[in-house]
Amino acid sequence: MSFSNFLETEILDHVFANNAYTSPTNVYVSLHTANPDEDASGAEVSGGGYARQAASFAVSGNTATTDAAVEYPTATAGYGTVTHVGVWDAASSGNMLAYAALTASKTISTGDVFRIPTGDLDITLD
Repeated sequence: MSFSNFLETEILDHVFANNAYTSPTNVYVSLHTANPDEDASGAEVSGGGYARQAASFAVSGNTATTDAAVEYPTATAGYGTVTHVGVWDAASSGNMLAYAALTASKTISTGDVFRIPTGDLDITLD
């Protein structure tokens, strides 16, 4: 995953300018039908019962990995083709922290459930 412009600035400001950054209490995973890019501008899914879902991560070394499945409610209408995910500091609005392309795009139709299995979402710093 890549960091967003928001998180890059917060980390640099925290580490090099000694300004506090308060990490979010919860983080939420979003689904996108286009690359959200570093400025969070890519099309987030809307409608069809979609809502960002809370996620939890375990950190080991330089990698944070989801420690539980992230599951969305049954789609009440099609989402389109989901190509990317984002990680946010709020259930709606807020600031995108990181984003990545899915290894395989997935078309979500009415009645489908999108699920990210435990351990399948990694954020790595090199």
